Amino acid sequence: MLLQIAGLHAHYGKSHILHGVGFAIPEAGIISLLGRNGSGRSTTLKAIMGLVPASAGSIRLAGEELTGQRPYDIARRGVGYVPEERLIFPNLTVQENLEMGVQAARPGAANWAIADMYTYFPRLIERRDTKAGHLSGGEKQMLTICRSLLGNPRVLLVDEPTEGLAPKIVEVVMEVLLDVQRRGVAVLLVEQKLTIALKCSQRLFVMGQGTIVFAGTPDEFRASPEVRREWLEVA
Repeated sequence: MLLQIAGLHAHYGKSHILHGVGFAIPEAGIISLLGRNGSGRSTTLKAIMGLVPASAGSIRLAGEELTGQRPYDIARRGVGYVPEERLIFPNLTVQENLEMGVQAARPGAANWAIADMYTYFPRLIERRDTKAGHLSGGEKQMLTICRSLLGNPRVLLVDEPTEGLAPKIVEVVMEVLLDVQRRGVAVLLVEQKLTIALKCSQRLFVMGQGTIVFAGTPDEFRASPEVRREWLEVA
């Protein structure tokens, strides 16, 4: 397993958000975290990335302990992060934003170039000299994914990549994530659209109240309608 999380706890102030979260991600696999809003999915990604400090537990990448390291050190060790907020540099152009993400080739990991990003998202070529703050929501999402890939990650954490996107852009984003996986990068995906998670994931983890309440393949999930009713559907 490339990324292993065990007994992970995290707090926001006095609020205890994660309660002993544990799961593992294989190399070159897509794993989805499902759950209602507030279940702890985004906090799990932020804790892996070091943006929310873990109060207990272990986060290991290829056997190396990441818990307690700073976010930029975690990124340098091969963890990429696509936040839900689509954090770009609004006063820099698309090209400049991409250049900010470029890191040296990483042994044992896929190597990405800016030209690859323009192949994935031709729309960004047309906008390459545009300030990123003037992009549409879909274009900002494309840019955020590309900038993360240019860090040549071994594992990519992706938070709600299709939120608010037009259906055609959703299809493109999913094809990119599948190609990322084919090129040997593991993907941990937080996604509200169940159809997308079922289509692209090898395994699913359902979160509820800050812990993992289900783990299995898409077929095992389909065979467990009670999990969907109790932990995903909104009454």
